Amino acid sequence: MAKAMSDEARRALTATNWDKVDAMTDADIARQIASNPDAAPDMAPDIDVRAIRLATGMTQAQFAAAYEFSVRTIQEWERGAKRPSGPARTLLRAIKGDPEGLRKALAAA
Repeated sequence: MAKAMSDEARRALTATNWDKVDAMTDADIARQIASNPDAAPDMAPDIDVRAIRLATGMTQAQFAAAYEFSVRTIQEWERGAKRPSGPARTLLRAIKGDPEGLRKALAAA
């Protein structure tokens, strides 16, 4: 059973400008983290999506289709507007290690 939300938390969520939050880039988030001495740093190493894609010999559209990403996501990662995280990072590392094997596995699924 979920814990009831406090009135204070409810007010904070209501007062949040979610459009502004959604528009934040990874650079904006990194600046906020760096300016907050209580925030834990982002420890995830950078991943070069463009280099991984180029090593496969694919265009952005081909890469997105083969590995089930959106083209826009690939574009945002490659220009640095967003960073892959969580499962996407894992998938990209797997693509880097065995692009053809992963493509075959996804096609068979």
